[in-house]
Amino acid sequence: MAVIPAFLIITVGYIGQKIVGFERKSVSSTALYLMYPFLAFRTFYENKLTVEYFYILIFCVLLCLTMIVVVKTGGKMMKASRKKLSAMILSAVFMNSGNYGTPIILFAFGTAGFDYAIIMMVIQSFLMNTVGIYYAAIGSSDEYNLKESLLSIAKMPIIYGAMAGVLFQLAAVPVPGFLMQPVSLIADATIPTIMIVLGMQLATIKRKEVKRANLYLIVVMKMLIAPAVAVGLIMLLPIDGMLAKILIILAAMPTAANTTMFSLQFNTEPDLVSYSTLVTTLLSIVTIPLLLAILS
Repeated sequence: MAVIPAFLIITVGYIGQKIVGFERKSVSSTALYLMYPFLAFRTFYENKLTVEYFYILIFCVLLCLTMIVVVKTGGKMMKASRKKLSAMILSAVFMNSGNYGTPIILFAFGTAGFDYAIIMMVIQSFLMNTVGIYYAAIGSSDEYNLKESLLSIAKMPIIYGAMAGVLFQLAAVPVPGFLMQPVSLIADATIPTIMIVLGMQLATIKRKEVKRANLYLIVVMKMLIAPAVAVGLIMLLPIDGMLAKILIILAAMPTAANTTMFSLQFNTEPDLVSYSTLVTTLLSIVTIPLLLAILS
């Protein structure tokens, strides 16, 4: 089953943190600032732009904006603080469509479906590393500062890695093998590192600091409302067939592991975000196969 490797990597981080006790933020910063830009460059450089990009882009943007509105409405009804609300947005809006979603799509739909999943992963990565970082930044303080939030986004190397990948592809710039090989080595190590950081964070969670009401709201938003919104968007957009099914399934994926790094980096309720990631991932063992059965 595709979820088992992810859980094993998380377990390595969990056990390592319990036994050794690493300084988590240093490992998180290494992945975020040194490794992730190489993954972004390779992803955008190697996946050619197609017509489907436009439809998937519109879908992802509308899904992101709609879920932000829904989460903000629910958070304000609960009178959540700015930090809590930002953590809820990180947990409920951004799904694990990459290292978790793409293997499942490959298993269920084959290589044709996998190509669609890669495209969505690229777009989701961009949204998560712009909109996601924005909310992580404004949640790091009770005082809202637009300039500092925008500067936080501008300082993230992944944005420039992605831009370089797109430009190199559009300009048909060949990357020599002796350069692409180290890029690929670092890119391949990025996702496991992110999962290890998640395991480390889970090992330090104090349950008493995670309110059940906040967690329940995130679970409902992520596992039920997000796929329902996805179905509604599919009905509005000229999308059907296999692509429609793949987008709905990816929308129902658990909370993205990357959000744990963002919350840890900006101190935006990391316990709530990482615990939400764990709970939604565990629940997805049941919900994703069920959704696959319904759509098939």
